[in-house]
Amino acid sequence: MNEVKKDKAAVDMQDVWKAYGTQQVLKGVNLPIAEGKTTVIVGGSGQGKSQIIKHILGLVRPEKGKVMVFGTDISKANKRELKRIRTDFGVLFQSVALFDSMTIFDNVAMPLRERTKKTEKEIADIVEEKLEMMDVKGTNSKYPPQLSGGMKKRVGLARALVLDPRIIFFDEPTTGLDVKKSNEIYRVFSRTQTQLGYTAVIVSHDVPKIFKLADYVALLHDGVIQGCLTPEEFQLSDNPIVKEFVETTMGPLYSSEMEV
Repeated sequence: MNEVKKDKAAVDMQDVWKAYGTQQVLKGVNLPIAEGKTTVIVGGSGQGKSQIIKHILGLVRPEKGKVMVFGTDISKANKRELKRIRTDFGVLFQSVALFDSMTIFDNVAMPLRERTKKTEKEIADIVEEKLEMMDVKGTNSKYPPQLSGGMKKRVGLARALVLDPRIIFFDEPTTGLDVKKSNEIYRVFSRTQTQLGYTAVIVSHDVPKIFKLADYVALLHDGVIQGCLTPEEFQLSDNPIVKEFVETTMGPLYSSEMEV
């Protein structure tokens, strides 16, 4: 059961099915993603969590169902509509996907140069602002191989934010980072989301730490979303699949502590 009721949905996946050959990955996914909130998608490895992001981005189309983004069914959008809708998206890839041959400044500036008609002065001001927001000011002339893993993630987020998107997608954002750097990145995510008010969609295996960021948690299991609940509701859910996930990832004592 999905509990996103009082919040307006920025994205609403309705009965989405997707198969690759004989493998049915999504089996009727229903998932509302609340506007201006952080929704975390969790689930076991190979369940198809990243497929949900790909459907919302319009990179793949469902065989059945709708993917509504701000009221438009992106699965039926033509190239022009898709291009327009995607201007509202920012993505932080698992690998960060910075170009090693380009400076940090040019990496962050690239979306502005490709998708806007801003002057180089305007672009420079925006890039400086976003790098400062990510606490990586002064890295402009450096190259990605010169940065630590945590700094690369911050630069990746600066690039994702540079067009002021309404929705940002994070695919396993702390992969490759130690606990300390992961916590630092989570604090940056929380601060920027609160400051800018964008809708965040995070695919993560980092349970339970990721719950501190979440307004809603959605569990994908066997091709179906097992509720989209607040972290508290999720951890106390009577749904046997959700309950098993909580106990497996957090331990049986965690639930009893939550009930105190």
